[in-house]
Amino acid sequence: MEQIEIYTEFIRLQELLKLAGVMPTGGMAKEVIADGLVTVNGEVCTQRGRKLYPGDRAALEGIELVVTHAGTET
Repeated sequence: MEQIEIYTEFIRLQELLKLAGVMPTGGMAKEVIADGLVTVNGEVCTQRGRKLYPGDRAALEGIELVVTHAGTET
């Protein structure tokens, strides 16, 4: 599980995958999301623009990401 700190209220799923280094490009992130390979809070998500807030979890191919707000821990 990797914690990804954000400094804003939310981050979009596609941006989270790029920020975490799970996907090198937005196009690749868009593709894996559209293919149903990403889960958000345990459910398959095909919305690349889905907003994730601190405490939300996303997973892809065994990599789990937890969104945290900068300066806090979950």
